[in-house]
Amino acid sequence: MPADEVVPLHGVGVLRCAPDGPPLDGENAALDLIGDAMGRDAQIVAVPTERVADEFFRLRSGVAGAVMQKFVNYRLRLAVVGDVSRHVAGSTALRDFVHETNQGGHIWFLPDFEALDEKLRTAG
Repeated sequence: MPADEVVPLHGVGVLRCAPDGPPLDGENAALDLIGDAMGRDAQIVAVPTERVADEFFRLRSGVAGAVMQKFVNYRLRLAVVGDVSRHVAGSTALRDFVHETNQGGHIWFLPDFEALDEKLRTAG
């Protein structure tokens, strides 16, 4: 996938981010994605794990909290798409965090884009 693109999924615009784009590594990167999504009428930003900085997965760094708060403040949903098993394997807190956020409606950790499609299909 050469560039970030908006794709419709079950009536929802999803900004599907390319794996080789700028890393999601803090509030400024989150705001860039939020601005892009809002400018393109997307309600969800789907970021592949390859593009998520390792600090995001270290909860003590505060990066995940800061990024997620930006998305909630702007009323956009964030889907981190891909395999996070190596990150959760080393952290009970992160494993619990991923589980809890997946129960909500704003932030999701999903194994692939098809899982996002399924989540939106069953929600509608």
